[in-house]
Amino acid sequence: MSTSLLPIAALLLSASLSAAELTVDHVSVAGRDLKQMQARLAALGVPSEVGGPHSNHATQMALTGFPDGSYLELIALQDKPDEKAVAAHYWSKQIRGNAGPAAWAVRAIDTQAEVKRLRAAGVEVSLQRSGRERPDGTRLEWEASPVGPGPNGVFFPFLIHDFTAREARAFPKGRPATRDFSGVKRVVIAVRDLKASIARYRQAYALPEPMTQEDVNFGARLAWFRGTPVVMAEPLNAQSWVARRIQRFGDGPCAFVLGKKEDGAPRRAAYQTAAKSLWFGVPISWFDSARLGWHLGFED
Repeated sequence: MSTSLLPIAALLLSASLSAAELTVDHVSVAGRDLKQMQARLAALGVPSEVGGPHSNHATQMALTGFPDGSYLELIALQDKPDEKAVAAHYWSKQIRGNAGPAAWAVRAIDTQAEVKRLRAAGVEVSLQRSGRERPDGTRLEWEASPVGPGPNGVFFPFLIHDFTAREARAFPKGRPATRDFSGVKRVVIAVRDLKASIARYRQAYALPEPMTQEDVNFGARLAWFRGTPVVMAEPLNAQSWVARRIQRFGDGPCAFVLGKKEDGAPRRAAYQTAAKSLWFGVPISWFDSARLGWHLGFED
């Protein structure tokens, strides 16, 4: 290929999912006990709705749908799971270890085109069909496209395409579970090697260099790709909770941040938080992770 064609090739590679189009479909929070996960989230002022068991005979879920269409998925063991199915699940370690943040997914305008684009960029992609039945009997079917090596959606987001109505998947009762937050705004990915991880994302999505900063209280060096939800977090030292998490679960999501209400109205006083951060000029309040069992924040 001549050098004069390189800019055109780069544009073609980024045409399907550019920086502004990495739109969060949902984020997944893993644990053993679904009812306990729901109760802890509700105690902090965030309700969820039971979504039903997956067809894999291993997991079930509940979710909190937001006004922008994204949702927070709580995924846990079924009441009487097939142990072989649990062991074979790509999030088995996260579920059994009550890891909390486990994975994330994005919506693609054209899934087939994005699969081709990622493969052309040298990124492995595969297809998996799945589904579940809601408690009201509504059957949901979708296709997930795991991106890159490793467990589904743990480093790169997996692509998801619905064969049934997406609204039925995101909003079991036909409306958001809460309007106190606009949606899932940031996905924080714990990484061992920030420089190498940045390079992998830039290769996959033709992204520009990210903004960087340190957050001593969070215990990490941060990199944010402007216009995307992606924030990478490299431990500041071996004593950081981020370092301990990576040692146990490997690279992958370690926290999620919700967006503020679209109308800018103040949060309810019932929201109990334990810490605050300032990330790239945006103030973030963190729920009490000791009470919740994992890291969840929201933009102020």
